[in-house]
Amino acid sequence: MNTETLTAMKAMAIDEFGDVEQLKTQELEVPEIGPDQILIKVEAAGVGKWDMAEREGMFAKMTSTAPSFPDILGFEGAGTVASTGADVQHVQEGDKVFGIITARSAGGGFYAEYAAVDGNRVWKIPGNLTTLQAGALPIDGATALRGLRDILQLQQDESLLIFGASGGIGHMAIQLARQMGARVFAVASGEDGVELARRLGSDEVVDGHKEDIVSTARDFAPDGLDAALLTAGGEQAEESLGAVKQGGRAAYPNGVQPVPEAPSHLELQSFSANYDSELLEHLVSLINESADFEVHVSHTFSLEQAKEAHTMIGQHYLGRIALKVG
Repeated sequence: MNTETLTAMKAMAIDEFGDVEQLKTQELEVPEIGPDQILIKVEAAGVGKWDMAEREGMFAKMTSTAPSFPDILGFEGAGTVASTGADVQHVQEGDKVFGIITARSAGGGFYAEYAAVDGNRVWKIPGNLTTLQAGALPIDGATALRGLRDILQLQQDESLLIFGASGGIGHMAIQLARQMGARVFAVASGEDGVELARRLGSDEVVDGHKEDIVSTARDFAPDGLDAALLTAGGEQAEESLGAVKQGGRAAYPNGVQPVPEAPSHLELQSFSANYDSELLEHLVSLINESADFEVHVSHTFSLEQAKEAHTMIGQHYLGRIALKVG
């Protein structure tokens, strides 16, 4: 692809922090890439709470960095390699890839027709995922794997509670845990959430809004569950930890609100995915080994509908939300 003729692109950006009305379609310059970067022609971008936090200025406050406007949102996405820097070797022009931007660069994010991404944050799309699914994979997929593999150190034949199993992290955690040989007790939201969690391989599923979580969990694991991954907070999340056995393990990713408190018999750890290359490469290998791994994208919007996508974040939905770009 001849990128020398590319000068302008369509992007969804903000000129100041605020509500969804700050999101505006703009024509901006195609970002230039350095020797260790990749220019991606974006086809899909994941949409999550982190984008809302970026839009509202929360990340700028947390990191004490001066905002740079216009700011193109979008921390994760997928598409086709348009060009590569001189030092990039693992992908080439025309490859289908997905990536993650962990620190806002001058080129902005994935809510645009093109994105400049560091080479060590770009991977080839696993063969069984669509570009749309891959665009919504890295943040929640890496978080799920970090929690299960490194924090809980989940072992074969152990029993695992996943609270929020029909959400972004949760529905991927179900599949990864099953791949690790664990028995999954899923707590989902609504009849549609229960159906999704069951379809993805959970051994037992309950609707957290309607059913007695602890009683059902004790039937599932009479001696108590070995571990728990909480992907959402609240009173029910804390109550569910009562089903974890003495000396069991429990964890939740940073950002879960309200922050859960552990019962006296249990150690509860918070964690961050960090999104390092080894973690994402392991995630890709696991997906490649699975014949039917699914990134469930329940709602898809166009780039120009980013406002509607951000509004959807605060509503009930399953799995992930994504923008279809171009």
